[in-house]
Amino acid sequence: MDENALKVLDMAQSEGCSYCDVRVESTDRHGVLIENGQQEHSLSRSDEGIGVRVLFDGAWGFYSTTNYAVLEKGLRDTIRAAKHNALKKKVKVKLADIPIIEKNVRYETKKKADFESLSQIALDCDRAINENSQIVKSSVTAINVQTSKFFASSEGARILQEFSDVTVDMVATAHAYGITQSVNRTEGGRGGLETITGKSDVIPVARHVSAKACELLDAGTVKEDKTAVIMNPDFVALLTHEILGHPSEADRVLGKEMAWAGGAWWTGMLGHQVGSNDLNVIDDPTIRGSLGWYEFDDEGTPSRRKQLINEGRLAEHMHSRETAHIFDTEPNSSMRATSYQFMPLIRMACTCIEGGDWKTDEMIKDVKHGYLISDMKVPSIDMRRHDWSISCQYANRIENGQVAETIRDVIVVGSAPEFFRSIDARGNDFTVRPITNCGKGDPMQQMKMGNGGPSIRGVATVRSVGT
Repeated sequence: MDENALKVLDMAQSEGCSYCDVRVESTDRHGVLIENGQQEHSLSRSDEGIGVRVLFDGAWGFYSTTNYAVLEKGLRDTIRAAKHNALKKKVKVKLADIPIIEKNVRYETKKKADFESLSQIALDCDRAINENSQIVKSSVTAINVQTSKFFASSEGARILQEFSDVTVDMVATAHAYGITQSVNRTEGGRGGLETITGKSDVIPVARHVSAKACELLDAGTVKEDKTAVIMNPDFVALLTHEILGHPSEADRVLGKEMAWAGGAWWTGMLGHQVGSNDLNVIDDPTIRGSLGWYEFDDEGTPSRRKQLINEGRLAEHMHSRETAHIFDTEPNSSMRATSYQFMPLIRMACTCIEGGDWKTDEMIKDVKHGYLISDMKVPSIDMRRHDWSISCQYANRIENGQVAETIRDVIVVGSAPEFFRSIDARGNDFTVRPITNCGKGDPMQQMKMGNGGPSIRGVATVRSVGT
């Protein structure tokens, strides 16, 4: 690793580049897909390669390969392209300073997640889902990805990070009376088999998704109603991801992603009130066990907790070294790439609404009429992340402080400033959920991260799917 990286750094500097960084990465991925008690697919895949960023006269160049024999030619072509782009570039890229660190980090793994263990857990989950006779399809995917990532820069950084991610995706589909309902759940985190066993046992979760899918067959629907809503932590995770996390990425704030992924509704509003005093939002890559846990981002910036919103006021964005220079602030460890094949982008690590003091039943008792919204499903958001609708997997009516009947096919609709100003209670049930498929960039990069929060109470519109 060091040999190839140092060779690249020497070449870039000899060609006159003002900056260069290298990521040498290897991954080993194995897992299994079980459907209706049968193994449908097994996975065993290894990948290794190198990704190189160069900065020449304020213009970026990027090159990646798995073939070290062509590394020198590819890098020289990349530098030549950067030199050409620099001639036309009016606004030159400048990088904010960061500490230059040499460190090896091996993240804690208590129990290795080998193929046999993952297969057995997937089969056990599938069996638990099929305990209900109304289940017509079960699907369980269990995967372990082991990653080794070496980062080196022309400034002198030398950082090795090694970690393991384990996830289990479960889907239960029930059918009766001409109605089909599905409930899904993802569990896991950064670590080993302990992320899905022991206190984090996924078997009860499998039984839960099965029972809920069957229960929804007899559930009613809802008429459009703007009222009090209490959202559980799993639903809050997606809400936070889409409406608070993405608009906090500085490249979106600057409009650099507007062409394909959108911008941010609060552009230019740092220091302004964007929600109620009960809204506090963080992005924290230091939360151990989260899929967004890391000690250094892909620019070698040491990770730290970011206070994005403080008592309703917009306080901070997520930054790269480049955007930190533009905003005249410090880089805050927000640059990550899916793999060596891609340029790093500003990405969430573990974005969450902070917890509060309320017990969930106390929040419910205060509601004369409203809805308890449970578990994330499908989001639909406008380009500025201002107006949104997010479907939930199920909901319950709240009447006179009591949880009533279950409701299916529910969508929650709101506008960001109106909803966030309406939040008046945060629960003491803060939870981080695994997100495995966040897409951003062109070419598209899929990223793993954490999102979460507590149960929260606010005002929004609920309606049935299709209305």
